[in-house]
Amino acid sequence: MLLLLLLLSLATVSHVSAARVTFTTNATANINACPVAFYGQVYKTLYVNLTDSNVAFCFKGPYRPGSKNDCILLPKGAVTRGYLDTAQRTYRPGSHYHRGLPQLTGSSTCEAYVVTLNGNSRAGVFYFAQFGEQGALSARLYSAWSSSPVEAIVQVDDVKVDDWKMIPGHTNYTDISGCRHSGALFLPKTGKCESEDSPVTCNASAVLNTTPCGSGEICQGDGQCVLNATCTVTGSTVIDLGGKVVSVPDRCAYTLMSESGVHLQAVFQDRRRKDVRFLDHVILHLNNPGVNFHLGQGGRVQLNDTKLSLSSTPVEHHGVQLSKDQTGVTAKLVHSNYNTSIFFDGYTAQIHMTGPSGKTLWGLCGDSSRSLGDMKVSAYSSDDCEDEHEEAADSQINCKTVTERCNLLKEDPFTSCHKRTNPEPFITACTNTLCKYPAVDGLNCQFLEAYARACSLQSKVTLEDWRSKASCPSPRAFCQDKFCSAHEFCAEDISGGTSCYCRAIFGSKYRSTNTFGEPTVCNQSSASLTLVGCLLEEKSIDYSALHLNDPNCRGQQDSKTHMVTFSFNSSNVCGTVVKADSKQVVYKNAIMNRDSSGPITRHDQVNIDFSCFYNQPDIETVAFKIKDSSVVEEIVSGAWKYTLTMKAYTDAGRTQAVESSTEIQLEETIWVELKTDGLDDKLVAVVTDSCWATNEASSSGSLRYDLIIKGCSNPADQTVKVQANGLGTSNYFSFNMFQFSGKSGDVYLHCKLNLCVKKKNSTCAPSCSGGKRGRRSVRTTYEDVNPAFITMAWTN
Repeated sequence: MLLLLLLLSLATVSHVSAARVTFTTNATANINACPVAFYGQVYKTLYVNLTDSNVAFCFKGPYRPGSKNDCILLPKGAVTRGYLDTAQRTYRPGSHYHRGLPQLTGSSTCEAYVVTLNGNSRAGVFYFAQFGEQGALSARLYSAWSSSPVEAIVQVDDVKVDDWKMIPGHTNYTDISGCRHSGALFLPKTGKCESEDSPVTCNASAVLNTTPCGSGEICQGDGQCVLNATCTVTGSTVIDLGGKVVSVPDRCAYTLMSESGVHLQAVFQDRRRKDVRFLDHVILHLNNPGVNFHLGQGGRVQLNDTKLSLSSTPVEHHGVQLSKDQTGVTAKLVHSNYNTSIFFDGYTAQIHMTGPSGKTLWGLCGDSSRSLGDMKVSAYSSDDCEDEHEEAADSQINCKTVTERCNLLKEDPFTSCHKRTNPEPFITACTNTLCKYPAVDGLNCQFLEAYARACSLQSKVTLEDWRSKASCPSPRAFCQDKFCSAHEFCAEDISGGTSCYCRAIFGSKYRSTNTFGEPTVCNQSSASLTLVGCLLEEKSIDYSALHLNDPNCRGQQDSKTHMVTFSFNSSNVCGTVVKADSKQVVYKNAIMNRDSSGPITRHDQVNIDFSCFYNQPDIETVAFKIKDSSVVEEIVSGAWKYTLTMKAYTDAGRTQAVESSTEIQLEETIWVELKTDGLDDKLVAVVTDSCWATNEASSSGSLRYDLIIKGCSNPADQTVKVQANGLGTSNYFSFNMFQFSGKSGDVYLHCKLNLCVKKKNSTCAPSCSGGKRGRRSVRTTYEDVNPAFITMAWTN
């Protein structure tokens, strides 16, 4: 086993000429023409000693046991004498040296050699050659030395660092390369760490490397630099693995890290201001088996569309270990080229990676200097995510005070982290954000917390009492388990708690008009109004306390969007008040919270108008001849669209329609039905106000005969009977056929028709006396309505 030793000063040696030198016991040869590279040191003198038990080849001086010498020792065997010499020979790649030692890379132009003899017979030949920084020994033993393998011991500073077994009859090649640094020996492909970022390595070519580890790397084990870095994403700032800073300028999604089929993406959004972005959520995408882990606000984690329930005990899904505690969510990649952990507390993401160095990872965490356009993830970016928004500066922000706060990272106790974690990128992120955005929602401590955690991840340093000095609370994820919708973010409310507030861009269209939601949607028989839940929360208004005129009519909140919808219809009018005049019909209601108990309230009083306005039905004239049997017309009157059918029948059951071939005799009873389709009988009723006959098409003809007057039959004509008038959306009446005296030709029947809006405590049915005058118990309402005229003609 090789040992690393300190080297002492070289022993003083006497130099001899490069001519052949013979020896029987000791010899010293000047090999300046062919120096020997021996374990990281180049020697120009070679010493050979024959002792009672050893043959020693040394380089610092003659062999003496216990001296700090660099030597090769072999058992003496039958060696009695020998000689030393040098030879000019060139060995390039492909030579027998290179074939015997493939790690040799350079060329050699000469070699020093020692020949040992037993009498006149060769016992062994040893050739030393230098190849750049590398040294090689080629040795061949003969039977005159030994018939068994011979063990050679290598000493550096008199300490054994290696041993070789030489086989007689074979050429034995041995690498005698190495590196020396600060008195220590390093064999090829070994090294050590002088400090956390200062490796010392000897490569395979025996070249010493003392280059410090790069940014985001540390020295480990045998002097290898490995990645050990943290990427921090907080606010709109990305601090990459190398400590470089980039600010995300928009609300798009970007790739943070991509390797081995694993992709981590970050999505940015606005909060209280439209012109400042914040990290909103991160998405961990795995190519195989094609799944997404969504790490969202409040500590919510979804696997594709399934919400996961997590605790402090890690659970594994598709090679990702997930856990959750009071500080946030952690995801660790099990199957990856790197040891990667992802921490997200809802506002800051920190990706800690250890593993092979020298490879630049794709994504903003790998190299934030790359084009943002190359990193954009369109699949998670909205179409308008790059839109720019400007707002006036916040006059209440003092950037000088903010900077002093951020500069706490330069002071104790944070200084203990400075060697491995540069505070400047975090100070930049802090000042860039808080000089434009108010220090609310935990932002005053967010950047300090991010730095302290990065320090802990990279240096395993636990900062003492920094929260006390900075007046920051114990580590706990802000808004943990508070889940807001996509257009909301979790924020501090005025009571000191947390609520879901509207993002600035989403809420701006409502704030600009000072409204809480969308306009009222009015239909013929229903109405609805939707309020924005986060706007209500900003005013500390509890949506569940809101109601319509009828306190039982409450809003329904959508669990995903938090939008609150109020509605009423003809089946449940919810206290709607109906008002009508000659021009409009108004359905009036309101959203309020006036049923709070107690003499005081600490919330705004709410009274939101919830009304629908309809124009009164326009006058429509429908004319047809009896020979057409019946006519169906589409009527559009204000908010109402309906069909009107007018038919004549010869029987009271209205089953025998008058056809074009039907002969109607004088005094024969005719039943006329006015029937509508498309009206809601809970809201309106049809009232036949008057009917009369003329001998010409004009309703104001010179000859006129009244059948119905003010909704009732003409008392002068006992044949006229009015049925179901004002009770529903259809009615009918009957009369006996007649003609005008002294006139022949057509008879035209005209009717004036009203649509009557039903109201509480009133009726649309006319009050008729019949044979005796009746008593009016309830006031009728249809008189206020503009009439429509219908004309029917008989050909005599």
